[in-house]
Amino acid sequence: MQRIPSLLKRLLPALALCAAAVAPGVAQAAYPEQPVKMVVAYAAGGGTDIIARLMAQYMTKYLGNNASIVVVNRPGAGGGIGFAEVANAHADGYTIGFINTPNVLTIPIERKATFHWQNYDLLGNIVDDPGNFSVHADTPVKSLAELVSYAKANPGKVTYGTTGIGSDDHLAALMFERAAGIKMTHVPFKGAAEVHNAIASKQIMLAAMNIGEAMQYQKGGTPMRHLGQMSEKRSNLAPNVPTFKEQGFNVIMASLRGIAAPKNLPPAVREQLVNAVQKAAADPEFQAKALGYFAPLRYLPPAAYATELKENEADFKQLWQTMPWTDK
Repeated sequence: MQRIPSLLKRLLPALALCAAAVAPGVAQAAYPEQPVKMVVAYAAGGGTDIIARLMAQYMTKYLGNNASIVVVNRPGAGGGIGFAEVANAHADGYTIGFINTPNVLTIPIERKATFHWQNYDLLGNIVDDPGNFSVHADTPVKSLAELVSYAKANPGKVTYGTTGIGSDDHLAALMFERAAGIKMTHVPFKGAAEVHNAIASKQIMLAAMNIGEAMQYQKGGTPMRHLGQMSEKRSNLAPNVPTFKEQGFNVIMASLRGIAAPKNLPPAVREQLVNAVQKAAADPEFQAKALGYFAPLRYLPPAAYATELKENEADFKQLWQTMPWTDK
């Protein structure tokens, strides 16, 4: 019985040496060792999808270690399916995704959800795209005033498409209805690409979508007329499109599109991802290509991004009390 402790005593130094030899290899295991999944909560072809695929290219450049980022689309429930997938994934750095305002803020306000903006490690915001109303170029309506006149003369005949209940497009339309004293018919879709297809084929009369997306579709050949953008002042991307405020309607609405990961990432992995997002967003080549897609860039580091989300959430909670955004 005395031989076992004695044997262990002799083995301990050797075991310690083995552990010391192995430990550096473990500590130096490079991230990422496998493809990183980037979730987009909307259908392919929309503004978020396009900027996500572009961002993935440049993030791989700065992640190093022969990184690979695969974009996957999880449309549905106004973005809720994709947002939940990111929030509830393993916090290992191999699932990240775009989260969009106001949906990521409004869904947990209006109904029970398995995600909240505080359930994420924020990696940085990329885009800030003002809302907008567009019609098919064949439509006789040429301004918001003409839209109001048409809606009053044809109750319920103005059908408008959005990316879902509680989206920035939907909230803006509700605000406009209240300000103009009209009622329109809401048609929710799974993403901006579907809204675009519906306006291009004249299935709906009005497309409520972000100005960057609308400009992109117009450049792609869709005959569209933009009635107004929902920014404080005219966007550089659309200097000829008047704001809602210029036309007498105080409707301000935009969509932040940022990147997040499940909460509690390993600190080193989080730092690596945050740096990759920051460097990709600052890359002149990325910025030039994003401009070509009419994506209004506005990089926010994680702390500033969190502050903005917190402030916006408070505003939407107050809005819910006075103007619930359900279609019921």
